[in-house]
Amino acid sequence: MQKLELRPGGELLYTMTATAQPQIDFMQSVGMPLSTSSRKTFTEVVEGTRLAYDSLIDFVPGMPAYEHATVVDFAEIDDGVHVVMTVDPMHDEEWTQRLVAGRENELDNLAKLLR
Repeated sequence: MQKLELRPGGELLYTMTATAQPQIDFMQSVGMPLSTSSRKTFTEVVEGTRLAYDSLIDFVPGMPAYEHATVVDFAEIDDGVHVVMTVDPMHDEEWTQRLVAGRENELDNLAKLLR
């Protein structure tokens, strides 16, 4: 992670790199680089209940850069925290499904870590 400013208007900057062979093969098959820098700008930060941010989508081959919104709501429940992530659709259904699959994987990994 290169930068984290957890406040409205603040930025999160980090770089993701494909390291496992299936990831490398996929990235190469769709003409994408193995490393991608990510930039998110926080639009809402409400301690313990909500985190919202816009992501710069500038890595899709042949597609001009655009902003993509995500909202994450948290609510305490008896046995933990209920998390709801809402994402805007991307520029087409295929990329939207890729995004949803990736976010589901992230949430699954978080749940495993917290167990």
